[in-house]
Amino acid sequence: MFSFKPQVKSTCFMLFGLLFAGHLASAQVKMVGGAPMYPTKDIVANAVESKDHTTLVAAVKAADLVPTLQSEGPFTVFAPTNAAFDKLPEGTIPMLLAPENKAKLQAVLTYHVVPGRYSATALMELVRKGGGKATLTTAQGGSLSVMQQGKSLVVRDASGNTSTVRIADVNQSNGVIHVVDTVILPAS
Repeated sequence: MFSFKPQVKSTCFMLFGLLFAGHLASAQVKMVGGAPMYPTKDIVANAVESKDHTTLVAAVKAADLVPTLQSEGPFTVFAPTNAAFDKLPEGTIPMLLAPENKAKLQAVLTYHVVPGRYSATALMELVRKGGGKATLTTAQGGSLSVMQQGKSLVVRDASGNTSTVRIADVNQSNGVIHVVDTVILPAS
């Protein structure tokens, strides 16, 4: 029978523990826009690394929402990709980024933010309890609906437009991001 001295045994268990913990931490890191999203970083620190979210990051900066999204939170962010912003009518993005439209831009962006940390599992549970739909109040003050469509979560805005969650549960130190394929808009 193979036997370790107590010190060697203790060291082996410690090394195994560190490797296992490292494996768990790396399992939580998701790739978004070609970049790893670390759960130890805040929403903004991760978003700026994603090449798929450059429009969102520019909009967050123009709306002066960086300090808010770097705060303790927690927040659930339905983060539209660049392709999602490209679906908007031509001229919408430059119009929203104009300094005189800062309040409108803030309203659009905070409509994508829900106070609290809602994982995909938690959202699915709310949908189940709601008989197929969950209504969430956004940081903007409006409501959006979350539903299940097949195996995907779908978010519906005040006008009935829908956006599908393409990457769920991108954990952040101050919340969670769900990457969506369409910009959702508050009621005018």
